[in-house]
Amino acid sequence: MARASLVLLSGVVIAGFTGVTAPVAYAEPAPPCAFTLSPPAVVHVDGADMVSVTVSPDACGAPADPRFSVACVQRQDNASPIQCNQGRGAQPAQVLTPYRPGATYVATGRACGGWMGIAEIAPQCQVLGPLSVPL
Repeated sequence: MARASLVLLSGVVIAGFTGVTAPVAYAEPAPPCAFTLSPPAVVHVDGADMVSVTVSPDACGAPADPRFSVACVQRQDNASPIQCNQGRGAQPAQVLTPYRPGATYVATGRACGGWMGIAEIAPQCQVLGPLSVPL
């Protein structure tokens, strides 16, 4: 019995020296900027009805600024491709697709901010949507 206790105790001591610990989950920091995804809406462009979706910068915590955004729209049927367009900096991303009355359109987006003075985009980007709207 004493020998079993000694073996168990030495195993605990060795585990302590080798750094065996339980995994710890860390929360990721919030994205430096917040963005807004507009729901699909019908707009009139050059004499044609189109469906528009935008991703716009909403707010950035100091010292951050918006860097990159992508807006996407897809008509909800099996034959329609996803169409996307990008925006840079504070310029909103807007995508247009031909309007088909009675169809449902799905908007999605992704946007990233960055820290002023650092060229790289911050790794914490914001995924937006999906927003589904029958038009």
